[in-house]
Amino acid sequence: MSLSRIVLRRAYASAAMRRSSWAYSNISSSTKPNSAPASISPLFGVARSYSAGSQVKETHVMVPIPMYGVAGNYASALYVSAVKANMLDRVESELKTLMEAVNNSPNFRIFIKDLSVPRDTRLKAVREIFEESSFSDITKNFLAVAAELGRLRQLESIVKAFMRLTLAHKGEVHAVVTTVIPLPAEEEKDLKQVLGKILGPGKTVKFEEKIDPSILGGLIIDFEDKRFDISIKTRAAKMERLLYEPVDFLNL
Repeated sequence: MSLSRIVLRRAYASAAMRRSSWAYSNISSSTKPNSAPASISPLFGVARSYSAGSQVKETHVMVPIPMYGVAGNYASALYVSAVKANMLDRVESELKTLMEAVNNSPNFRIFIKDLSVPRDTRLKAVREIFEESSFSDITKNFLAVAAELGRLRQLESIVKAFMRLTLAHKGEVHAVVTTVIPLPAEEEKDLKQVLGKILGPGKTVKFEEKIDPSILGGLIIDFEDKRFDISIKTRAAKMERLLYEPVDFLNL
């Protein structure tokens, strides 16, 4: 059974079980629950737990770019564990598969973000996904810890932060280019070259194009923590502010 079908089935089970009445009545009684993972620190203990069942290199691993907040802490811990186990590519692929399945199931997205879902119920749902998927131990333990500590509702943010770390690990930079119409191939090539010079040697730019007619023209480039806004909308807004500013005729 595909992961999408597993998540979809879990979504149907959760849709009718809201708030205090949450209970997974359709889970097979033959399913043997695993022992619940111990409560551990989101940053340090999680990294230790993720490595279960894998041959881990006893080396010190640094994250390639600084991360902040809850999502950044979890993503950093997951990254360190995956690198130590030499399983970064596999974990990245598994998280992409998981998020694709979750995004195709609105009911399951509601379930993981519902603060009223009891801890045992969250763990039960995650265990069932484990039993019918081929995820690595690192990914399984990450999800188990997130479920236990009530962080499933931040799963999307954690995965996005983790993907930023994997891109940085590979020397790649994710750039979002917003335009009114798709960029011609020649302009995209030129823009990549310009960004490559800004970023320096050893880095590759990966483009994500977004179409937004509201910017009127020009383009907006977002990469790393920077934004270059040369849209007509922004330039028009600046011009409008200048027109409304009072004029000091004495100093003209």
